[in-house]
Amino acid sequence: MSIQGLILDMDGVIWRDREPIGDLPAIFEDIRRRGLRVTLATNNATLTPEKFLEKLAGFGVQLEPWQFVTSAQAAAEFLAQKHPAGGPVYIIGEQGLVDSLSKYGFFHGDTAPLAVIAGMDRQLTYKKLAQAGLLIRAGVFFIGTNPDRTLPTPEGLIPGAGSILAALEAATDVRPHLIGKPAPEMYRVALHRLGTPPEETLVVGDRVETDIAGAQELGCRTALVLTGATSREVAALWQPKPDFICEDLAQVISQLPINNYGDV
Repeated sequence: MSIQGLILDMDGVIWRDREPIGDLPAIFEDIRRRGLRVTLATNNATLTPEKFLEKLAGFGVQLEPWQFVTSAQAAAEFLAQKHPAGGPVYIIGEQGLVDSLSKYGFFHGDTAPLAVIAGMDRQLTYKKLAQAGLLIRAGVFFIGTNPDRTLPTPEGLIPGAGSILAALEAATDVRPHLIGKPAPEMYRVALHRLGTPPEETLVVGDRVETDIAGAQELGCRTALVLTGATSREVAALWQPKPDFICEDLAQVISQLPINNYGDV
């Protein structure tokens, strides 16, 4: 297997909330030693790439902003293609989504919004859901940052953005336009930044229905880790099977060959 680039999910692969999964400095040193280019692509829209960079640095790993791709970034770029001048949007989400949208001239507003965009929101209220539902029922375009129903934490799985989207869909009978994995937008951005073809890029994730399914659709190689949302029993039933099913990210990297062109 010839692998030149890695696209790594974050939640459930690199960390669980505030806890790292494994010895991250050693894992990323092994990635460097094997001559692999790496990006991190996450459905998590709560933080900006800069905040993810700080979080990873807190675990002892130094990367660069271009190596982070989030569903919030992808959602903002998608909206900017439709509305280059920006404008009001109704936002259910956290600072990562708000900041990503603001870079393209979008701001929160419930008067004639261009879209309702919903993601993970730990300050969610019934009032927010009700207003978003009324706007969607009135015909405002409905965007979801990602379909992840749960979020891995040290205590276990908690409701994720997909649970919020499910509530809005149940209230409006309208399905959101999804941006995050398994949709292809984020992976295409990551592949472009890596400069590697899909068949020489390994995607590592913890969810078969998003991380693995989206990567397989684009022709990437895949590795499922069992440190997040998918059990070994569920993984064994997934078709087509991932190229690797491993206990954790360290085990995935240990199985990859060392590229003969050296460090990157």
